Amino acid sequence: MGFGMKDILEQLEDRRAAARLGGGQKRIDAQHGRGKLTARERVDLLLDEDSFEEFDMFVTHRCTDFGMEAQKPAGDGVVTGWGTINGRLVYVFSQDFTVLGGSVSETHAKKICKIMDMAVQNGAPVIGINDSGGARIQEGVDSLAGYGDVFKRNITASGVVPQISMIMGPCAGGAVYSPAMTDFIFMVKDSSYMFVTGPDVVKTVTNEHVSAEELGGATTHTRKSSVADGAFENDVEALAEVRRLVDFLPANNREKPPVRPFFDDPDRIEPSLDTLVPANPNTPYDMKELILKLADEGDFYEIQAEFAKNIITGFIRLEGRTVGVVANQPLVLAGCLDIDSSRKAARFVRFCDAFEIPILTLIDVPGFLPGTSQEYGGVIKHGAKLLYAFGEATVPMVTVITRKAYGGAYVVMSSKHLRADFNYAWPSAEVAVMGAKGATEIIHRADLGDPEKLAKHTADYEERFANPFVASERGFVDEVIQPRSTRKRVARAFASLRNKSVQLPWKKHDNIPL
Repeated sequence: MGFGMKDILEQLEDRRAAARLGGGQKRIDAQHGRGKLTARERVDLLLDEDSFEEFDMFVTHRCTDFGMEAQKPAGDGVVTGWGTINGRLVYVFSQDFTVLGGSVSETHAKKICKIMDMAVQNGAPVIGINDSGGARIQEGVDSLAGYGDVFKRNITASGVVPQISMIMGPCAGGAVYSPAMTDFIFMVKDSSYMFVTGPDVVKTVTNEHVSAEELGGATTHTRKSSVADGAFENDVEALAEVRRLVDFLPANNREKPPVRPFFDDPDRIEPSLDTLVPANPNTPYDMKELILKLADEGDFYEIQAEFAKNIITGFIRLEGRTVGVVANQPLVLAGCLDIDSSRKAARFVRFCDAFEIPILTLIDVPGFLPGTSQEYGGVIKHGAKLLYAFGEATVPMVTVITRKAYGGAYVVMSSKHLRADFNYAWPSAEVAVMGAKGATEIIHRADLGDPEKLAKHTADYEERFANPFVASERGFVDEVIQPRSTRKRVARAFASLRNKSVQLPWKKHDNIPL
């Protein structure tokens, strides 16, 4: 007497219900008690309603050491599958801390690898939600092999499909290197941390006493290390913001970013921009004001807002199309370039170039930050990263100089010499080797003892060189534009560049100064 169809369907539903419970109600309550959502709740919030298609719900581990054969939870500590974000395909894995602490086994890793392979094959982003106690010690080297298999896929997928990591709990040891190779890392304040070695090991080896939060929490990684691109108040906000980010990004490197309906006139004139740059060249102003006034609907998605604030990076839309923005921020360090800002912007520019996102560069840069700590820290190498990133990019590039563009920093910031397509300047722009005072003291060294003569030389130098016209006469600046019409000019420039195509000499890959 076999099972009836009804019994088999009931059995399926029972098994599904058990799998959905993960580590059981008690552990789910504990997860909620820590202010965290469960793996499945996170997937449901991230994806469009009822769009999630789960893979490998019944996969179990195969470990027989240390009594592990007695506990084989369905799903093995990670929820994997695909769904949509605003109707667009994405692949997702979400580690389940309620099942064996979300620890990574051979089969757990295989589940992740399966959906990563599908993402590359079908050209869709991968979003990884990390919440794991680390390697499953009972499995030993099999667990490490699993990590290695995931790492290899992160590397293969890099520059092919966008990869986004969400750290929503612990992520430690070897596990940190998978997110480290993805395009964006987001953390949750007070409930997530990342480090290679934890507080206990640090205490044993170096005698430093440090909390997990201090060693690798969201504040540390968004402000000090730049490992993370953003931190959010809680799981719900983090998931909503990642949905918003995905809307800016193309599905893969062969597709253009999505085009959204827009309700903002591309010809919109902004008279307030005519007075954005102060009369005194040493008075700071907020470059974000310009970004917000250029963007469709004033919508700006900032990346790494808390790190190296002297440069601003993020996404806007122009005529409904994604544009990456890199902008000096005169409010911080006078907008100087330094090690941190060069690294931050170089990484961002390379992401945009890999995924065919046009780049808008807004310039007000008095130079590189002087000092021994910069030189000892290798500012030459790090500054070269940004130079290299702009120089190798083949996407449409539009540059606007609002005020200072001095010396090597001028060249680095997407100048005409690095093959930028449109280089605009405001009338307040000064493209020069250095500021008037410094230049005069070098050129007229003989008159250093005569303040009156020196002041006259400085005034002469300012009149001759502290303007955008010398560079315009050379063709290094294509056009001097009115600040108020910047949105219109920039939007038209990008519209004219939509079919840009550049042929480069063959190479296996470049050797960027790392």
